[in-house]
Order: sequence, then structure tokens, then C-alpha cells
Amino acid sequence: VQLQASGGGLVQAGGSLRLSCTASGRTFSVYGMGWFRHIPGKDREFVAAITTTAGSTWYADSVKGRFTVSGGANGKNPVYLQMSKLKPEDTAVYYCAAANQALNSIAVLRTTTYEYWGQGTQVTVSS
Repeated sequence: VQLQASGGGLVQAGGSLRLSCTASGRTFSVYGMGWFRHIPGKDREFVAAITTTAGSTWYADSVKGRFTVSGGANGKNPVYLQMSKLKPEDTAVYYCAAANQALNSIAVLRTTTYEYWGQGTQVTVSS
């Protein structure tokens, strides 16, 4: 499975961005898609995840109410991360990832849950 993330950029605090992640290859094996972000000097951080069947979603507390994950049906459609009310602390490189196993509230948090990763896309929020 290959993942291609896009949509990052520079935005002012309070603004919005939508990230996209397109999967190709053996996408029928994908059960869930996740978004993580990485700030230099810190561990990669879970942001949001969605299952490709029932569309169940999970969010990090820091983004609840501001970010929305959608799409990813059957592992083929793009997965989107709509980010609103952005804050300077949301500045990071954002990565999408795909999992070949069922997701739950614990598994979504772990980078090891996801077998495939896309390249990152930079999001910069200015104050």
C-alpha cells in the first residue's frame, strides 16, 4: 500500500486547512487510516483515525472539536483531515498511515499499529 499525503501549507492562527491522503496498491487489506504529526524534538503524536468500514473515528484530546477525519471507505477513497481553528501549536509535519488490523481506542494511538506510512506534509500556523 502506498500513501500520498497533501494539503499542508502556511496558515494564520484561527484558519483552516484540509489534508488529503490517497491510498493505492493493495488497499483491500486496509482496515483503518490514521493521522499523526511530528514536531522536532518530540515523538510522533496521534491526531485522528478512522475505520474504512464503519467509519468509526478517534481524536486526540488536543484536536477534538477542531479537526474532523473523514473518507477512506474501502481503503481507496482519499482520507481527509479537516483542520479548523488552527493554533500555532498545531505546527508540525503531518503523516497519514494505514493499518491492516482492526482499530480500537488503544491501538489507534500506537505508531506500531500502522503498517504503511505516507510522506509527511508540513503544516505551519503563524500567530
